[in-house]
Amino acid sequence: MKRLFALFLALIIASPLGAADIGDDGLHKTDWMRDTFKDLAEDLAEANSEGKRLALIFEQRGCIYCTKMHEEVFPRPELADYIRENFFVVQLNLHGDVDVTDFDGDILSEKALARKWGLLFTPTILFMPQDVPDGRSATQAAVAVMPGAFEFFTTIDMFTWVNEERYLLDNEEDFQRYHARRINERRDGQAN
Repeated sequence: MKRLFALFLALIIASPLGAADIGDDGLHKTDWMRDTFKDLAEDLAEANSEGKRLALIFEQRGCIYCTKMHEEVFPRPELADYIRENFFVVQLNLHGDVDVTDFDGDILSEKALARKWGLLFTPTILFMPQDVPDGRSATQAAVAVMPGAFEFFTTIDMFTWVNEERYLLDNEEDFQRYHARRINERRDGQAN
């Protein structure tokens, strides 16, 4: 009986934090991702109407870094709840064929859009402003880009920095300085 319990406990400890669902397209799915018509101006308008920030996340089938994010980082309740409450997240497939309407009016497949935007790595998250100037593409308008998989604290700090519009502070505290301050606050026990 003790061996069975020890084996059960070992399996729980060895299991990822959260087993992510995989969709028919081979991409990880979460309850905070939105299934939209992929018209980015409409997605932005809907995000704004909900008082949320639009974030575009590019992923690909078989991406080990996407898996890491979906199993170890995104499931943490503090981050998952923060994203759910503050962000309107649209998932795009780096090699996908679904048509997407960019803010500048271009209608391209997901893979053609990734090439247009120069995206090479997954996951990549583009954080959008509440208003995108006419004629600008998503990459030209993005207030921040998170290229790749990061650990929990970097990820939650990036989402917080964007949501709090700290990018508008005239470089008083760019993301790197903000993140360094938050690391020190957590280390010193001052972070909430």
